[in-house]
Amino acid sequence: MPEVVDQVALARLYGEPLFKLPQDLYIPPDALQVFLEAFEGPLDLLLYLIRKQNFNILDIPMAALTRQYLAYVDEIRANNLELAAEYLLMAAMLIEIKSRMLLPPKKTAEGEEAEDPRAELVRRLLEYEQMKLAAQALADAPQYGRDFLRAEVYVEQALVPRFPDVDVSELQQAWRDILQRAKLVQHHRISREELSVREHMSLVLRQLQGRKFVEFGDLFDPEKGVPVLVVTFIAMLELAKETLIELTQAEAFAPIYVRLAYTPT
Repeated sequence: MPEVVDQVALARLYGEPLFKLPQDLYIPPDALQVFLEAFEGPLDLLLYLIRKQNFNILDIPMAALTRQYLAYVDEIRANNLELAAEYLLMAAMLIEIKSRMLLPPKKTAEGEEAEDPRAELVRRLLEYEQMKLAAQALADAPQYGRDFLRAEVYVEQALVPRFPDVDVSELQQAWRDILQRAKLVQHHRISREELSVREHMSLVLRQLQGRKFVEFGDLFDPEKGVPVLVVTFIAMLELAKETLIELTQAEAFAPIYVRLAYTPT
């Protein structure tokens, strides 16, 4: 290998360029490792071999499975003895099952055939596969912080209290009370007077100027007679319809109050 290739350093050691390899460079034998497929344990390896070879898990060919399993164990024994111990225990179990299958089947005391030597292993493999699939389903489920984030919305709450709306029946009752008061002070007059709803709308607005709340009955003058009261009431209904005033009350059956629906500049 040339010492310098196009004036480019061969490597860097602690940030310093090296333009030639050290003469005493030592590369240990285990510096380069080949990583085999990782498994969670012996059952995971057995399940992988069975599914890879399309073996019937209820009728496992023990000879082929044991041979492939031992080949993998030989690979990991050279590098990790602590890890290999767990796999060697399963290897001994496989060899035992294979040996029992070579012997003639024995009958139980009741005359029935003995249980298949592979039954316990099959049961453990099926249970492990169910747990593995359940864990995979949980891992694939959307997770907060990984697949989605919680939406946060700030809603500013109004500090102005909202009063109950006035029911129509209560407004009618308040109007009847005003008419009753007007009858007590009415005079017999024969006259014809043209009354303007728009004019009385302006009068009502002027009465509300600079005042937060005015009681409903205070806006009427019974001494002016029923026609004026009627026109004033119609004027208030028009103002409420055009959302220029608001009719409210503190609670049900409480006195009705009127206020401006806007803040004058």
